[in-house]
Amino acid sequence: MTQETQIHEQENLGGRVASSAGWALASQVPAQILGLVTSIVIARILGPFDVGLAAAAIVFSNLALIFADFGFAAVIIQRPVLTEADRSTAFWTGAALGGVLTVLGVALSWPVAALYDQPEVQPLFAALAITFLLSSLGIVQSGLLIRDLKFRSLELRTIAATAVSCVAGIVAAVAGAGPWAIVIQHIAIVGVSTALLWRASSWRPKMTFSRTSLREMAGYSSHVLGVDVLGWAMVSLDNFLIGRYLGPRALGTYSIAYSVMTTPIRRIASPLTNVFFPAFSAIKDAERIGGYWLRSTGMVAAVVVPLTLGMIPVAPDLVDSFFGEEWEDAAILIQILAGVSLIQSLTSLCDSVLQALAHTRTLFRWTLAVTVISVSAFAAAIPLGVEGVAWALLVVSAVLHPILVWLTARVVGLTLRDWVRSIMGPLQAGALMLVPVYLTGELISPDAAHILRLGAMTAVGAVAYALLLRWRYPSAYVEVQRVRERRRAGRESSPEPAPGA
Repeated sequence: MTQETQIHEQENLGGRVASSAGWALASQVPAQILGLVTSIVIARILGPFDVGLAAAAIVFSNLALIFADFGFAAVIIQRPVLTEADRSTAFWTGAALGGVLTVLGVALSWPVAALYDQPEVQPLFAALAITFLLSSLGIVQSGLLIRDLKFRSLELRTIAATAVSCVAGIVAAVAGAGPWAIVIQHIAIVGVSTALLWRASSWRPKMTFSRTSLREMAGYSSHVLGVDVLGWAMVSLDNFLIGRYLGPRALGTYSIAYSVMTTPIRRIASPLTNVFFPAFSAIKDAERIGGYWLRSTGMVAAVVVPLTLGMIPVAPDLVDSFFGEEWEDAAILIQILAGVSLIQSLTSLCDSVLQALAHTRTLFRWTLAVTVISVSAFAAAIPLGVEGVAWALLVVSAVLHPILVWLTARVVGLTLRDWVRSIMGPLQAGALMLVPVYLTGELISPDAAHILRLGAMTAVGAVAYALLLRWRYPSAYVEVQRVRERRRAGRESSPEPAPGA
């Protein structure tokens, strides 16, 4: 391959990545609005107890969804050469796992309900079991679309599935379905997403199964599966312990606060991770990946810092304005979990770097250590109540996530200091932004409407952060312009290969 060809391919990849990142972020605006409105409506209708019952059922259903994937999506994205035998073997294996897990899910619904000492959880969990099969049928199609950076199709699917599920959830809640409204919403988004994946992808499974392909893929996917299972434990066992020992009402309050504060991860960091993982896998060169990692982390910081730090002063007014007095205990949890969301968002791209460079064993070992420490901390904090669990999660994240950054930096030939420098500008801008936001809240009369105070503080914070970011992190605006140019270059380049090619 000539140097000129390499340069052309790099520019083409850069344009496709920029276009994909643009789609990934742009699609989150309508999805986030729909999700937020739905959460508010359902939470106000149901109340903390019913929300907690649904959350209890979803905790273990999310674990089953991970087993249904079995790490095959990551294998499809990461493998340099992907054969038809690989694709079809992954599909049929995943479908079989999904079917088995659905049957097991129904059978285990009674023991799961007994764990919580809440019989109402049993039918909810049994109904959610159908999602194990539904999601398994779209794993390969999703992996192929991500591998080829076809994020326009993926994100349009996200918007459509979110819209259908939100309507279904709200209609069920208004009709008096109680916790079933959230279960119906969950089933709807999985079912519609899978159906749209089949429509977006031209690949269809062949009647082919290769034990050789399965063995080869299992070597990589087993570590990914281990990381995913431990990741589930890290983010879900706090919910289980709260639901088991503090009750559905406490879990409902915690789950709403957690949902609000993990929005930057789910709607910004995770979509970008989906974009950069296949891009990093295509690059392979550790030094180049390190440079992209720092620049991408800086841009993630520029977006998530105001969303997380800014939530600390406005949380009480936000809860009172939208969720109502019944949910007032969620305000302090939102403030505590803001730090968790910030830390996890800033370190979210580490997984993509380590997986792209096949350092899944390192990632697995780190995740195992964090999971053991996290679960121990959650258990120790249970006597302190739901706030104690939130504080435990913040402390564990602050202490252990820098280790993940150090491990990732070492792999790409960088240092922890390099990573800190990449996020320092947005962090400084965000910290300074809090001053005018707090002053605005103090200047407005305590008797004023919560929505008025919330609007004023949000507006002041947005303007202040934009000005401060240009001062402390001017490269953010340079990066935005660069993304626009590369998106234009990506549109002008040759058509992308068909999915699965």
